[in-house]
Amino acid sequence: MNFTILDLIFFVVFGIFLSIFLYSKRKKLDREGFLFLYRTQWGIKLINYVGTKYKKTLNVLSYVSIVVGYILMATILYLVGKIVYIYIMYPQVVRAIKIPPIMPLVPYLPQMFKLDFLPPFYFTYWIIIIAIIAITHEFSHGIFAKHFGLKIKSTGFGFLGPFLAAFVEPDEKKMAKKDKFSQITVLSAGTFANILTAIIFLIILGGFFYFSFAPAGVVFDTYAYSIVPISGITAINGISVENQNYDLFIKEIENKTGYNITANEKNYLGVEGFFSNSEDYVKLYDDAPAIRSNIIGAITKVNNAEVKSMGDLSTEIKKYSENDKIKITTVTDEETKEYDIILEENQETGEAWIGIGFAKEERSGLMNWLYNKISFFKEKNVYYQPTWQGGVFFYNLLWWIILISVSVALINMLPVGIFDGGRVFYLTLLYFTKKENIVKKIFSGMTYFFLLILAGLMIFWLISFI
Repeated sequence: MNFTILDLIFFVVFGIFLSIFLYSKRKKLDREGFLFLYRTQWGIKLINYVGTKYKKTLNVLSYVSIVVGYILMATILYLVGKIVYIYIMYPQVVRAIKIPPIMPLVPYLPQMFKLDFLPPFYFTYWIIIIAIIAITHEFSHGIFAKHFGLKIKSTGFGFLGPFLAAFVEPDEKKMAKKDKFSQITVLSAGTFANILTAIIFLIILGGFFYFSFAPAGVVFDTYAYSIVPISGITAINGISVENQNYDLFIKEIENKTGYNITANEKNYLGVEGFFSNSEDYVKLYDDAPAIRSNIIGAITKVNNAEVKSMGDLSTEIKKYSENDKIKITTVTDEETKEYDIILEENQETGEAWIGIGFAKEERSGLMNWLYNKISFFKEKNVYYQPTWQGGVFFYNLLWWIILISVSVALINMLPVGIFDGGRVFYLTLLYFTKKENIVKKIFSGMTYFFLLILAGLMIFWLISFI
């Protein structure tokens, strides 16, 4: 049975269970705005034990937690600035991403918006990850609060519609009387726990991948292309173009194949994209066997020889010459495909080639950067297959735990009111200025400034589709 069906069944069963639970416990629920809180005493003994037993270790970690918190705050401010810059300067990138800037990570989000650079995200993943991240985050707050002599009044769960959360509730009045170092440590402890969680699961992911996957092919991410000055283009699909209109047409067919383009007396088969940020040059797909045969997927065989790496592919292709006919076998998520192609000469090297490329692997971007960092143990351009049936499912789960742990840590350190970072920012300003009235105005201004940024991003996102 397709796992999506099982996942949706689990979603329905969980929803029924949660509804019954909330109804049966309705008298014990406390409402704070749109949030319903269910307070318990679960885990308090463990929090008290760790918070009092390991004082020396927690003293050292207090400094580490604060440093990590400030680093995360600086990082998220940089990323927000980077996102604003991209939304303003590159609407074509925004259109390609499709997802709105204000969008919680909910089950099936990558599938709904066809974000192929992300693995599928199931409801099962969502529940498991919420439990891991929320519990470690809140328990870390509680442990450091106890370490500084604060009483833990309750623990529990929060419900905001279908969204779940966990909380640990220290004595807020006594916490406000603590010195600023203690308060900042407690506030930054949650994000510190998220980073530790990400590091631990990154190690687990590396070990899991080593024992659960094996190289089985070569992944290419583009066809061979050349960088050509736009002024050199003389015809598209056999129709002569003029200087005043062909550049607009090039933008319309960007990243599409099947267009015959003549430039500098050579033939090309489509537009790969613009070179850097310049509109004076364009990347055109070379007229080569791979693009003409529309080869897709990971290359696993050349004739009957298995290909497991770039070296294997290069070795096999070098056995043949121009005009030799070979069979290329590829695999996609859906099926195995076979292509009969005739090799041609690479005009730059003089050797036979099929005309595939690997340029997109090197492109910049936050998601590519995160993907490469999380998948550092993978060899580039190698296609891996699981050695057992559940390998992909658990690999993607571990990958999402790491990504969301880092994301939660970053977002939680935004210097605005509803996040821990807001309170850290407030206490830091108060420490240096000693003027509470001025700090309150700055803090309020910062919060409204970020709300204005979010509104602006939504506007630019909408404009990009017009």
